[in-house]
Amino acid sequence: MFFVFLLIEILEFYYADKINSALKKTGRGAVLVGALAAIFPQCGFSVIASSLYVKRIISIGTLIAVYLSTSDETIPILLATPSKAYMIIVWIKLFIAVLMGYFIDFVLGNRIQTVADSAVNQTEVGCCHHDIEHGSKRELIIHPILHTINIWGVILVITLILNYCLSNVEITRLINGGKFIQPAAAALVGLIPNCAISIGLTMMLIKGTISFGAVISGLLANSGLGLLVLLKNNDFKDTLRIIFILLLISIVSGMAINFFTGFY
Repeated sequence: MFFVFLLIEILEFYYADKINSALKKTGRGAVLVGALAAIFPQCGFSVIASSLYVKRIISIGTLIAVYLSTSDETIPILLATPSKAYMIIVWIKLFIAVLMGYFIDFVLGNRIQTVADSAVNQTEVGCCHHDIEHGSKRELIIHPILHTINIWGVILVITLILNYCLSNVEITRLINGGKFIQPAAAALVGLIPNCAISIGLTMMLIKGTISFGAVISGLLANSGLGLLVLLKNNDFKDTLRIIFILLLISIVSGMAINFFTGFY
């Protein structure tokens, strides 16, 4: 995981500005650019996208696409498992993100405004309290080390909890008996702005604790720290509308996957 985080840190350090610039200038292509960029497991892109949306530099469809595609720690966890079959989760999230992003812009309108780059520069803080847009080269090593330690600790705690739950017959029955409402519950949990959520959901799938559709719902709704920026700086009613849209897409997608794969 350390080498994955190190590579991500290098890419974010050298190419974040180019991605941000592309988001501002690609117009209708911003939905695709945003969804593709958000797939990479870095914590800052949903934060940056939220800041751009608050200033109406990107559309609501682009913002939703970024949120739906954001993977947080999903990819590193999947890469650390023996089976890579679950990597299909990433492609499903990307497909839904792009499709829904363009659909939302079509229905609600692609209302953006052109603003000079100097007007949108601001410092946002990501996980581990590191500077997202103006980080130093020192953080290229320090942040991956700290992040790896933090994620290792989260994985350890979640593994202990899951192992206890799986050894408890009553808890196992309760979990397995709620597959109809699992996508809704997972989506609500996914709204919590913490990377531990994506780790927990992914590991629960690997251990067979929840359905595939529920994991998709939870990870679609899990938009990293972006919602915190939106709640802090955006119009409250508009933020509630975005959360409702995010939840609706996440829950419906998870239930549809469970239905078509026979998990109900």
